[in-house]
Order: sequence, then structure tokens, then C-alpha cells
Amino acid sequence: MTFPLDGEIRDGRHHMQVRVYYEDTDFSGIVYHANYLRFMERGRTNHLRLMGASQQALFDQAQEEMPGFAFVVRSMALDFFRPARMDDVLDVVTWPVAVKGASITLAQEVRRGGEVLVKAEVRVAFISEGRAKPIPKSLRLLMKADLAPD
Repeated sequence: MTFPLDGEIRDGRHHMQVRVYYEDTDFSGIVYHANYLRFMERGRTNHLRLMGASQQALFDQAQEEMPGFAFVVRSMALDFFRPARMDDVLDVVTWPVAVKGASITLAQEVRRGGEVLVKAEVRVAFISEGRAKPIPKSLRLLMKADLAPD
């Protein structure tokens, strides 16, 4: 099975494949722990990219409401279960867990086949002019559209 460059959304979860290269590994031949952060950042970015056809218009509207806005990682909790190795094909899975006034919490997993290698919970804050601000309604609705039902 091949995936588009930015991955795909299936059942409310974003899936993106990443191949492990030599540069991703440490001296022992396993993926260096910090490189999982890079894989997951790409997953979050591509998840956002694929969330809606009118995404650019929504971001333009948000920019008008809150000039200089950005999303920043506020907190991250990771659990490492198994190592990945060179040439492994990994599936980076991302899905929203909660959307609040000024932040969104995402769950992420890095998998090899059906095996979970790393789990993360990431809280991303919305800021404008260096301060936390409420996420504009247009963006909040877009993000809530992918929330898994409780």
C-alpha cells in the first residue's frame, strides 16, 4: 500500500508513512529518540494540511483576526516501547483528543505494522503576539470536526 506524500485521513486519524534512514539512527543502529519528535511534527503538520479543503481561507481569516498567530507545543508526554531500525517503514498516526479555548491536545503513535513503538500526547497552544489567545472560531470548528466521539 502506498500513501500520498502528506499521508491520508482514515476514520478520523491521520496516517503518514516515514522510512527510517541511516541519518535517523544512532551508533547502535536504532532510531535516535529525538528523531521521533521530528516524525511526529511532520505528522501534526500534515494532519493540519489535510483537515479541510478551505484550510487556507480559514487561516487567512484567522490571520486577520489575530495577526502573527502561531501554534506552539506547550507540553508533550512520550512513552517509548520498542525501537525502530534503519529501513523500517513507520506509520505516524495523529488524532485530536480535545479542543479547548487556547489549545488543542493531540494523540500520536509511531507504529511499525500493527506494533506501537512510541506513544505521545501533545498539547499545542495558540498564540498571537507572544501570548496565549483563544483559537479563532473558524479554526476551532475545523479542528473539532476530526474529534473522535467519546
